[in-house]
Amino acid sequence: MHAYNRLPGSNSGHNSPSPPPSPLRSPRLRHGRSKPGGRFTPGLPPRTPVQRLAWAVLSVLLRRQGIFLFAPLLYIACMLFYMGTVSFDVVPIISHKSAPGSVYRSPQLYRKLRPDMDADNSTSDSVSYWILPSQLFYAAGYNNPQPIQKLDAFVMRYRLQEISITNQYLCRRLTNNSRMLSPVTSNSPVCMLLVSINRIIKICIRCYVGLPESNGYIYVEANGGLNQQRTSICNAVAVAGYLNATLIIPNFHYHSIWRDIRCCCTEVEAGRPSRPAIGDGDVDSPDAIGDGDGERKWMEMRSSSVTGDGDGERKWMEMKTSKFSDIYDEDYFVSTLQNDVRVVDKIPGYLMERYDYNMSNVFNFKIKAYAPIQYYRDTVLPKLLEEKVIRISPFANRLSFDAPPAVQRLRCLANYEALRFSSPILDLGKTLVTRMKEHSANNGGKYVSVHLRFEEDMVAFSCCVYDGGKKEKEDMDAARERGWRGKFTKPGRVIRPGAIRMNGKCPLTPLEVGLMLRGMGFDNNTSIFLASGKIYDSERHMAPLLEMFPLLRTKEMLASPEELEPFKNYSSRMAAIDYTVCLHSEVFVTTQGGNFPHLLLGHRRYMFSGHSKTIRPDKRKLVLYFDNPNIGWKSFKRHMLNLRAHSDSKGIEVKRPTDSIYSFPCPNCMCRVNKTVDSRSTSAT
Repeated sequence: MHAYNRLPGSNSGHNSPSPPPSPLRSPRLRHGRSKPGGRFTPGLPPRTPVQRLAWAVLSVLLRRQGIFLFAPLLYIACMLFYMGTVSFDVVPIISHKSAPGSVYRSPQLYRKLRPDMDADNSTSDSVSYWILPSQLFYAAGYNNPQPIQKLDAFVMRYRLQEISITNQYLCRRLTNNSRMLSPVTSNSPVCMLLVSINRIIKICIRCYVGLPESNGYIYVEANGGLNQQRTSICNAVAVAGYLNATLIIPNFHYHSIWRDIRCCCTEVEAGRPSRPAIGDGDVDSPDAIGDGDGERKWMEMRSSSVTGDGDGERKWMEMKTSKFSDIYDEDYFVSTLQNDVRVVDKIPGYLMERYDYNMSNVFNFKIKAYAPIQYYRDTVLPKLLEEKVIRISPFANRLSFDAPPAVQRLRCLANYEALRFSSPILDLGKTLVTRMKEHSANNGGKYVSVHLRFEEDMVAFSCCVYDGGKKEKEDMDAARERGWRGKFTKPGRVIRPGAIRMNGKCPLTPLEVGLMLRGMGFDNNTSIFLASGKIYDSERHMAPLLEMFPLLRTKEMLASPEELEPFKNYSSRMAAIDYTVCLHSEVFVTTQGGNFPHLLLGHRRYMFSGHSKTIRPDKRKLVLYFDNPNIGWKSFKRHMLNLRAHSDSKGIEVKRPTDSIYSFPCPNCMCRVNKTVDSRSTSAT
């Protein structure tokens, strides 16, 4: 008997539908319960004990999540166990490899190369090294190729001992391996070509008689060191001539870097009125290292008295800086410019009466650096016509390098003709030149001058690291704080000595200068004049340079203490003596940028009709060679000779618009004879 069916259609003849099948269990669960060899796990290997243990631990952790609270305690326990049982000595130390040229390794290189350097007897007389005449003649505009090519071949065969291209004479002495040949006759092709270049390029600073009535007086204050002051004087002459103004003899500033000062004790009466005038100026970093921030203001003492203390008399320190007449021949300066620019030593009394005889009351122009000459015409000249007396302070680098020919001619006239050192400086300089030539008798009276910048302030400002260790760091930190308080410790400022060295911004040490010169072919019989201030840690740094060049001399070694006594407390006057000796050297070597080498380079070019023997090494390449521990002497010497050839391969370099006329006097200060360019100075009014 069947049970009662409540579904519709149950009484029909059709069969009732079967219930749906149960869903299959998850294969994951079936795998755990199925026996090996089941249809869902064909060929699956059995679990190992380790897998079973891991599965059990994971299951417990997932089901008992509270155990995670004990995980930090477990981690700390494991770390304590590790630290107590394993020594840190076995932990690997990751060392960072320094980039090539970023580390000072020159002492190690010197010790390695010195035996081969001393044994190298192939070094020739490099004081009289030469260039191909074609490089000189083409630069001068002499375009006849055939005789020039013949002369090149002649010089390649017979080494040209001397080509002294001056307005007075040409030395025509040729040698072939130290064997003297017969002198070259005046009508020979060689001599004709040499004379032709002397006629193509010559000094041409024309003077004209007669000046119109003056528009007023200009008073400038020259700040900086000797050569920065020199450029200020030349720029002041150019501006005064362009504005048809009368120039007052420039005033020199004292500041903390150059310390051109003499201190002495004097007696001052009580109650003497005191009115110290405080001026501000902008001073480049020690001879322009090139970091771009250039100008810095210094407080400069310009008073000559101190207020009495009421007790009658007291001693005080009188700061006495160098004046224009202490460094330059003032009378010669005025007389040389008399046909171009009026120069007087003081402002007339009737004009100073308007300003209560106080220069601080005179209107002062604050002119931006490298201002165009048009600015002086449009802005300064109207004020000059109105006031009749104006003051420009500071005046360093206040005129653009790119200027009309009339302005450039006045710059040339002032720099190369009118500015002559005062008699005491000039006499001592000539004496030291004579002694240096006598000292160089084995080299025909020729010597090499080297401008070395490795004073303490220069090393400190560069932020470079050498081999002085902890003492060097302490000295440099103290020097930076003294000279540039807070400049190098500003928050966020990052100093990278390695990158500075790779960029060629680090001053060369005396050892590096010696290595470079020996590699360039200058042997230990070369006479060298070293122009420098007080070398940092001189006893240690100068020792290897004196080993490589025992004939090295400085002004302190050539002159007696009595001869240097009037100058030794004045940095500008001491620099003027160095300038004079370097000017007359056969070869000049500069190791660091700055005003001194730039002005000296231009002055030597002017003296030698456009070309002078100068070595300006590429320090970016130098640091790579100094930091190469695998380099040998022959390879090092080959690289140094290439650097020397590059320094002397340019011949006569012509000034570009952005170049300084004080470094490139051609063509503004020099011209061709067959060209008559009227460079008459034109007035701005």
